[in-house]
Amino acid sequence: MTTTTSTLRLGTRASQLATTQSRTVADAITDASGVPVELVPISTEGDRSAAAIAQLGGTGVFVAAIRQALLEGTVDVAVHSYKDLPTLPEPGLTIAAVPPREDPRDALVARDGLTLGELPTGARIGTGAPRRVAQLRALGLGLEVVPIRGNVDTRMARVVPGDLDAVVLARAGLSRLGQLDAVTETLDPLQVLPAPAQGALAVECRADDVRTRELLAALDDAATRACVVAERTTLAALEAGCSAPVAAYAELAEGDDGRELFLRASVTALDGSDGVRGSVTGPPDDAERLGRALAVDLLDRGAAELMAAAR
Repeated sequence: MTTTTSTLRLGTRASQLATTQSRTVADAITDASGVPVELVPISTEGDRSAAAIAQLGGTGVFVAAIRQALLEGTVDVAVHSYKDLPTLPEPGLTIAAVPPREDPRDALVARDGLTLGELPTGARIGTGAPRRVAQLRALGLGLEVVPIRGNVDTRMARVVPGDLDAVVLARAGLSRLGQLDAVTETLDPLQVLPAPAQGALAVECRADDVRTRELLAALDDAATRACVVAERTTLAALEAGCSAPVAAYAELAEGDDGRELFLRASVTALDGSDGVRGSVTGPPDDAERLGRALAVDLLDRGAAELMAAAR
């Protein structure tokens, strides 16, 4: 435990989910080091605008203001939903910790306790993510996919007694908010593959801040980091932003020669009419290589054309 107790300032979005996530990280820092942590709410472009994320330019709209505060020294640490981060590194900053992640799968919140397969033809299902839109349409269930924005409570309120039959949300967010009771089905990745890094947090600090890097190192989970690196390397190698209809999901399992990383990814046409999906397996230490290899395979099978059409 460190003997230095000056308070760390942690930059976070002001939403209930973001502050809940950040408070969990803050408590973990204090538990590991004895250092008190103060949350500093920061308004981002994505929070201030009602426009769809794709219309805002997608990548980075929820993190740019927080990163700027970090670079300027207004805060010492930042906590992001990892899937919101651009794939290119930010000069002067480093992701010092990737804590163990929540279940990365998507979750359905539907009226009358219905599952996806039980929703009637023509049912209205809300989501703000092009990835989910594309994959839901590809299932061929005859659902009307409605674009929505807003926080978790706002989205769920549109189901009962609202204008939608169901919404699809990240299960991790509902778990962190203590709202898993609302879930009527956790979606199988064979149906709807999650977003790269969904359910994971990125804890960032200035690259030259040795003290803070050392404090945060205790929070890092090697297994989560390997999975997230593989998923996001696929995303980066596809040259796709976080609002592209790209999905990737890595898991670690025991193989014949020790732990193996199993990575799946897909790119789906926005109208659900076409898509490519692939997988690759290898050692966790090769996470970046595996991610690049899978991206090459998807590109060879038409992923670039599907992403171009989605834009």
